[in-house]
Amino acid sequence: MSSRLDRLTGSGKPLAREAPDQREFDGLKRSGLARLADAQLQGLSPEGRFDLAYNAAHALCLAALRWHGYRANHRYIVFQVLPQTLGLGPEVWRVLAKCHDVRNLGEYEGDLNIDDRLLADLLAACQVVAEQIDALTPPSDPS
Repeated sequence: MSSRLDRLTGSGKPLAREAPDQREFDGLKRSGLARLADAQLQGLSPEGRFDLAYNAAHALCLAALRWHGYRANHRYIVFQVLPQTLGLGPEVWRVLAKCHDVRNLGEYEGDLNIDDRLLADLLAACQVVAEQIDALTPPSDPS
């Protein structure tokens, strides 16, 4: 029986199989944690904090996906597969998926609407992802 992640691979599908890479995992984790720390700085604009937190979440979720031996062909998929990569439920991935939509409106249509609640929810979801990333052991060597 194939896993849900395996069923999302193939031509035209959102994931591709690719052996885990410890250096890439470490870099994504380091980048995500640094951005998450910066996103919590109260002196920054809400837009800046949102951008940092969103990109922190993306880097950490991508690290988890890479740890499992997959690469994303689409940015949003790293959030939608959190139940498979980190065992996280809809209370986390739905917040991150909503923030992905908000981010896209800002990036592509100049309509970045962020309120205190959304930013707080994003920071909390990102913190949960960061805690789960810390629990992963180094990726296995495919050789």
